[in-house]
Amino acid sequence: MTVRVATDVGGTFTDLVYIDEGSVKAVKSDTTSPNFEQGVVNAAIKAKIDLSEVDFFAHGSTVVINAITERKGVKTGLITTKGFRDVLEIARGNTPDIFNNTYQKPNPFVERHLRLEVEERLDYKGNVVTPINLSNLQELVAYFKSQDVQAVGICF
Repeated sequence: MTVRVATDVGGTFTDLVYIDEGSVKAVKSDTTSPNFEQGVVNAAIKAKIDLSEVDFFAHGSTVVINAITERKGVKTGLITTKGFRDVLEIARGNTPDIFNNTYQKPNPFVERHLRLEVEERLDYKGNVVTPINLSNLQELVAYFKSQDVQAVGICF
């Protein structure tokens, strides 16, 4: 019989659910930040899973989602396509009540001065219209360092 396993690493607990001999079982172990993989290993040991019998393994994490929604992440910069710097802040498709004139959008996750651009453009089919220009990449990195940025997202 093969075993199917799924794990989720959360901020406090690591959950492991598995199907063994047709029955669904679950265990929970402590999340081991910053070595998140250890929580998964601990859960597998606790479940007494024979890893040689695992034929499917799915892994997920709510750590990042929690950090974003709770705004507890590190100072982050963003590099994006020229002309798209403010798309996340504009967020027209994200307004929960478009007819509420008193609605105030939440602050963006990345401050505007930490959202930088590079030239590049793709068409709707993914074909290159303007090749990426990384000639100013060292400047962007230097700027992020000067601003004590600890993580950089890249979205083209």
